[in-house]
Amino acid sequence: MAVSGSSARSVYPEVWIAVGVSLLAAVAFYFSTKPTLRDLNYTAEIASALLEGDLGVREKPPEWLNEMIPYGSRYYSAFPLGAVVSMLPVALLQKTSLIHNFPARVLAALIAGACVYFFFQFAKAFGPHYSSLKPKPLARRILLALFPVFGTWTWCNLGMAGAWQIALGLALLGETAALYFTLARPSPFIAGAFFALAFGNRTELLITFPVYLYLFWRRSGGAGMAASASSSDTPDVGKLGWQKIKQALGENARTFFDFLILPVTLALLTAAYNFARFHSIFDFGYFHIPEVRDEPWYEHGLFSLQSIPWNVHTMLFEGFGDMPSFPFVTFPPFGCSIFLSSPFLFLIFREDGKYKAVCWIAIAILTFVLWCHGNPGGWQFSYRYAMILLPWVFLLLTGSGRPKISATEAALFAVSVAINLTATWLFLWTDQIQP
Repeated sequence: MAVSGSSARSVYPEVWIAVGVSLLAAVAFYFSTKPTLRDLNYTAEIASALLEGDLGVREKPPEWLNEMIPYGSRYYSAFPLGAVVSMLPVALLQKTSLIHNFPARVLAALIAGACVYFFFQFAKAFGPHYSSLKPKPLARRILLALFPVFGTWTWCNLGMAGAWQIALGLALLGETAALYFTLARPSPFIAGAFFALAFGNRTELLITFPVYLYLFWRRSGGAGMAASASSSDTPDVGKLGWQKIKQALGENARTFFDFLILPVTLALLTAAYNFARFHSIFDFGYFHIPEVRDEPWYEHGLFSLQSIPWNVHTMLFEGFGDMPSFPFVTFPPFGCSIFLSSPFLFLIFREDGKYKAVCWIAIAILTFVLWCHGNPGGWQFSYRYAMILLPWVFLLLTGSGRPKISATEAALFAVSVAINLTATWLFLWTDQIQP
């Protein structure tokens, strides 16, 4: 079908603006970061072995890859299969000698730019049909698109560009794109592919798949049909309600299938991958890392309710420090409050937003899992695990506030960027912050 002249004029400039903003973001991210952890390329090492038909490395890894798992005659990684598969293109480029070293800095910048692209398109998509507001002006959409990368701990932590940080960045990208292709430009198969990218790099994201199914169902009117049926005054309300729900599920069966086909395939392959390595489909190998079991924070297991107080304190209440010279502020090397590191986050408590309840449910579920983890994340700025919350945070932010940037929003955004720029400089470009 041909695109009319007016439609083309309205569509193509928007696409080029989105591409331009994302490219500028990628360039800014590249030159502002330094991949201090680039040598911790666990997933790339295993991806190279996978290209050779092996699940692990046969030769002893260098000493800095101290989280490689000696098991049988090979060395394995605790990263899930999805994180390894994500690095196959990089490994292929290395095998063909098109690149020689792990391109950590370039990869981190590309992830950052891609995230900004989808955030920008998301902010554009949710105009009048998302809330009672007018379509958001360009300046506001750019501000919202840049915030999750440059106004939060993503900037510093992704900039470190170790395997753990790259996996978090890919999870952030996968979630954001999955939500975009669920809500803004519905395409169940593409949404499922990006969801597979997300949980393939951060396994805990698998628990959010019912939320995506609900969002697809809601878009098709299934939730309205169920609610209408449940409010019926007929004597057979229960039977009628169940029939309506079955009808809605039947009408969405193809949508659900298209969304789930790749994630289910990856989940099954991950189970087989785990079994082939450690003889258990649920064993990712983390506790096989030398000396991990002896670390005090895993006394009660990898996930435990005993870990919640420490994680809560680090994520919400741990403060900054001061120093006598510029920049007169310093940050704890093992985490601090996400609200102090990104004051713009306080805007998530505004009342507007069509998907407010869904977002808070997703945030609550994921936060609970993160809080149960044995430690808050080790060497990091702020709380790096909370990167996986940002797509849901963004959905809250883009559905609230005024059409134009308010003075409060501008001030909070500027302060958030300044704090994270300072942290990125201190962590990546100086030796002022030490363990």
